[in-house]
Amino acid sequence: MRKYLCITIIALFTLSACSNDENNDTSEQNVNNEENLTEQKEEKTPEYYVDPTTFQILPKNEDTNPQVALLTFDDAPDQYAVDIAHTLKEHDVSAIFFVNGMYLESEEGKNRLKEIYDLGFEIGNHTQTHPYLDTLSYEETEYEIKETNALVEEITGEKPRFFRAPFGINTEASAKIVEDEGMQFMNWTYGYDFEAEYQNKDALEDIMVNTELLSNGANLLMHDREWTKDAISNIILGLRDKDYELVNPNNIDLN
Repeated sequence: MRKYLCITIIALFTLSACSNDENNDTSEQNVNNEENLTEQKEEKTPEYYVDPTTFQILPKNEDTNPQVALLTFDDAPDQYAVDIAHTLKEHDVSAIFFVNGMYLESEEGKNRLKEIYDLGFEIGNHTQTHPYLDTLSYEETEYEIKETNALVEEITGEKPRFFRAPFGINTEASAKIVEDEGMQFMNWTYGYDFEAEYQNKDALEDIMVNTELLSNGANLLMHDREWTKDAISNIILGLRDKDYELVNPNNIDLN
């Protein structure tokens, strides 16, 4: 009888100890989760803003590094945006991918966008069908912007913060809609990959890094194109060789 009583007491003690260990593990896990949530909520105050006239990325304070450049890619996600995103990720570089809603209507397009977003990249609005906005009515312009916003939000859970008009042509209608949507206008300071003479890897690498237009706050326009995909790695290396910091869009304030 005493033997069975001892065994019972030992078993109860062991169960109690295991229970305490589990409670401690759960408590530690809860603390870690709370710390992670706190870190996520503590967002860094943006150090840069978009100049509304030149579209340069400028520091808000004198002690912030002015020698920065922003990488942006339009007409995504068509054929090469995912490959470009992976190359950027390999170089630990941030960028904005300005998407057209027409590429997000298929499952393939939705998956491409989700992959780019999951890699950590900012998704901007480049309208639904890439029209000349100055040929559209207010209602048509509203559709072009809001429909793309809705598609992006449906896929990623976030509405775009930045808007870039096709061909850089903004109108009074687009200005009002963008303001109502709480977005930031974003044109560019220079870009070349849409010009015939730069639609190859070597020429594009050279001009993007050695153009006289490269200066502090450069806002680089590129596109979802094969030659851009092939050139982007050396463009990144070339900019860094010239001591340019490639700014994270999360560090850009909305005007």
